Amino acid sequence: MTTTPTVLGPREPAATGGPLASVRTHPLISFFVLANALSWLAWLPYVLSGNGLGVWAFRFPEMLGTSQVTGVLPGAYLGPITAAFLVTAVADGRAGLRAWARRLWRWRVAPRWYALTLLGVPAGMLLTGLVFSGGRAVAPPAAALLAYVPVLLFQMVTTGLAEEPGWRDFALPRLQARHSPLRAAFVLGPLWGLWHFPLFLTEWGGYPDASWTRPVVFLAFCVAFNIVMSWVFNRTGQSLPLSMLMHVGANTFASVLWAEIFPTLDGELPLIAMATGAAVAALVIAVATRGRLGHRPAEPGAE
Repeated sequence: MTTTPTVLGPREPAATGGPLASVRTHPLISFFVLANALSWLAWLPYVLSGNGLGVWAFRFPEMLGTSQVTGVLPGAYLGPITAAFLVTAVADGRAGLRAWARRLWRWRVAPRWYALTLLGVPAGMLLTGLVFSGGRAVAPPAAALLAYVPVLLFQMVTTGLAEEPGWRDFALPRLQARHSPLRAAFVLGPLWGLWHFPLFLTEWGGYPDASWTRPVVFLAFCVAFNIVMSWVFNRTGQSLPLSMLMHVGANTFASVLWAEIFPTLDGELPLIAMATGAAVAALVIAVATRGRLGHRPAEPGAE
């Protein structure tokens, strides 16, 4: 089931000056600046710690076998979702917050979109991995297969919930109200990728062993994958849960199954493969939809 996308425009500012009036006048810029500022400030201790540059001798404790839960997640929660909530409250008030929250609970979409999201992303990554490995693949162990769904659900309430209410729920509809869908996707993709950049100075980004090309390839992946995610978001009537599932589906396959199935792919090759696969999918979608990416302009007078 799909519904007509709705976008709330900024309310008239109650005052002629001041920071709140600036937020109401420039909600998108305010969101991007605030999302980066909040996350980057919260990530600074992690970047400086023994898990990063090593300026600070402290190491963040590990949970579930990684320091990312304690080092990365707090900054992620303080970034896109918090910035989207604050800017929406200031720019659009209660009506805007209700529209923003409704997309977060828009689970009722056609079953084919769940199939595409839950199965299409792993299938696409599997196909890409086979191409880049020359067909050299092995069956993953049972433990990895059993861990896939729990990790996917965990990432839904961590990565998915922290990021998607900001990037896709807040920013994408506003960008599409001002620009063509394809141009909006090309604006959002690099900004989404750039938000991650401080983490390339930590264990998250493979520091200090990773090549300088890794953030560049990651940025290319974000640009291409954002086009695919924009298409799914638009075609499902702006369903945020589907965007979250697509996002964490890629993350979960990469972190749980990729190395198990393609042990010969190491270094930058897995990320290059993901970026290439996303680029092919984005190109097919852009051509097939003539750049509309499934977007339907809001009807006049819609909330």
